[in-house]
Amino acid sequence: MREVNVSLETIEKVKGFVSITTKCNRDLDLVSGRYMIDAKSILGIFTMDLSKPLVLKIHAEKSESEEILEELKGYVVG
Repeated sequence: MREVNVSLETIEKVKGFVSITTKCNRDLDLVSGRYMIDAKSILGIFTMDLSKPLVLKIHAEKSESEEILEELKGYVVG
């Protein structure tokens, strides 16, 4: 499993992020504090505090997680 911080501050960023994550065959979770939601759920994402970076948990092998991160590089912070 790999963890990175992502920024989803605008509606457009959320839409683009979900468009990419829904194409992934692996489980992806977003964490904010003690809350965790499916990173493929646009409604779930909008229930979170988007003013702060969220933690993206990628449940995949290293090579697969690198591919996923390459597609999401515009959203990764830090």
